[in-house]
Amino acid sequence: GAAMDLFGDLRRMNKRQLYYQVLNFAMIVSSALMIWKGLIVITGSESPIVVVLSGSMEPAFHRGDLLFLTNFHDDPIRAGEIVVFKVEGRDIPIVHRVIKIHEKENGNIKFLTKGDNNEVDDRGLYKEGQNWLEKKDVVGRARG
Repeated sequence: GAAMDLFGDLRRMNKRQLYYQVLNFAMIVSSALMIWKGLIVITGSESPIVVVLSGSMEPAFHRGDLLFLTNFHDDPIRAGEIVVFKVEGRDIPIVHRVIKIHEKENGNIKFLTKGDNNEVDDRGLYKEGQNWLEKKDVVGRARG
């Protein structure tokens, strides 16, 4: 009888421990999601942290570096800045430096990018027939 009681207690305790583990894991995941969503709101960028995937920006950034991005729309883009942009038809954003800017009377900006370590500008990477990027293509600007 006593052995059966002990076994029942043990099973109950393991169930309780399992619940605690599941609850703990859920708390960690939800905290991470809240922090991520908070960063999106604070930085104005759909992906506030990105990883550099290629060597096209060496020596400024190396493969595997983490970049912190902001994307404030009233902040003007300037030549020399490092932007992260998305191109139609490609899933992965690209991190390159702005080399030329065309600013129109109405304040619309078009710009051209290039990787520091690349021989040519990025026109070959843009979608067919696109020669310039616009503000809408920018995911964010490297801040650190």
